[in-house]
Amino acid sequence: MKNTQAVKDLLSNLSRAEKAEILQMVILDLKDTFPGIESTPGVCGGEPCIVRTRIPVWLLEQARRLGANEADILKSYPSLTAGDLVNAWAYVSAHRSDIDRQILENEDA
Repeated sequence: MKNTQAVKDLLSNLSRAEKAEILQMVILDLKDTFPGIESTPGVCGGEPCIVRTRIPVWLLEQARRLGANEADILKSYPSLTAGDLVNAWAYVSAHRSDIDRQILENEDA
């Protein structure tokens, strides 16, 4: 409990970019757990999506590959947050071959 309060105090003095960097470090530390990413059978073909949305992770990665920056993506998908993108990029990093396959499958569709 004491550590949690200390972290909260430190976070209040960080910029949004620094907070996103910290969030990414925490997510990577959690290894194969990806908060904010879920795969639900029957929703978007069971592909991993951002929670609360039907936005697949592969779609965000494809936008990034095509040159969209995070600001562009957040503007195009107003329901997303910077934290959602941090979660998506961490997921992509850990599951690159799956994401590559999903992008190819959806290009052919």
